[in-house]
Amino acid sequence: MEEPKKQPTTFDLIYERVRRIPRGKVASYGLVAAAAGNPRWARVVGYALHANPCPEEIPCHRVVTKAGAVAPGYAFGGAGVQRRLLEEEGVRFLPDGNVDLAACGCILRDLL
Repeated sequence: MEEPKKQPTTFDLIYERVRRIPRGKVASYGLVAAAAGNPRWARVVGYALHANPCPEEIPCHRVVTKAGAVAPGYAFGGAGVQRRLLEEEGVRFLPDGNVDLAACGCILRDLL
């Protein structure tokens, strides 16, 4: 008899959406939450990314605040590392230090 398929966890749903953020683009915590099934999960997205089991495959550096700010507590080296990784992918920053979301932000359809 075949074993029933395991339901994905909330973190699994989040990781799947983050994997879909293209190189050179970013998405907000709230956008990832909405794409994963619940727009109220923005904080949960942060928790999931902090526990990212595979940063090489799950590009958590591509998730920023709704204003385009990088995470001051970026789990894999700090805000400077997150910004450097984004710049290496061609993400543009504004003079205030935030990502230029008009040029580099994803839309919901990109993550579905």
